[in-house]
Amino acid sequence: MSVTFKPLADRVIIEPAPVEQKTASGIFIPDTAKEKPLHGTIVAVGSGKKDEPMTLKPGDSVLYGQYAGTEIKIDGKNFLIMRESDVYGIF
Repeated sequence: MSVTFKPLADRVIIEPAPVEQKTASGIFIPDTAKEKPLHGTIVAVGSGKKDEPMTLKPGDSVLYGQYAGTEIKIDGKNFLIMRESDVYGIF
């Protein structure tokens, strides 16, 4: 997926994974108990800093912190924008 927004410097735009609707045993999770996903897919990356090139690229599946990033809405979809250093790793 491509977005019309280009992040600057060392920032990335992440599409969070969908929120789990039910548990592995089939019990539906109420809206008040749902947790924010901690993983997602990179959809856009900045150009990096002068001395630090970007290591992430669009399409990478990443893990990030629970309170990392800022929620933004682009073209009616929710995304997170954060610094590359806020991403814990790629899987």
